[in-house]
Amino acid sequence: MKKFDLELAVGFFLLIGIICLGYISIKLGKLEVIGGEYYTLYADFAKAGGIKPGSGVEIAGVEVGRVKSIRLDKDYAALVGLEINSDVKIQEDAIASIKTKGLIGERYVEITPGGSDKILGNGGKIRDTESAIDIEELLSKYVFGKV
Repeated sequence: MKKFDLELAVGFFLLIGIICLGYISIKLGKLEVIGGEYYTLYADFAKAGGIKPGSGVEIAGVEVGRVKSIRLDKDYAALVGLEINSDVKIQEDAIASIKTKGLIGERYVEITPGGSDKILGNGGKIRDTESAIDIEELLSKYVFGKV
């Protein structure tokens, strides 16, 4: 009987360990198991260098969403789909910029709120955008005297 109790206890602790490992993986990977409330906005960028699906979307340094998709538009611009939390409202004249955390850090999309009374809904498009700054391009212009 004691061997059975020991095996049962080991199996129980193993099951608890697997559940904890799964929970930590979901939290660290920032995955949504039970879907949150989001709506989708789009923004056209001339260059979307470094942005990937899953990159953060921030307003005033607070993460309010994630980059959902990136694809090439018919005008050869990068059409970036943004998933925004449903409790965050984005004005029609907001500005979307691609920024970098630190000098060589990860890229994210920063939204600067506008002053309009009109709010973008699901499927809306942010018109004003600022593309990512290409450090290599700036350095080559400086080195070859084109600045």
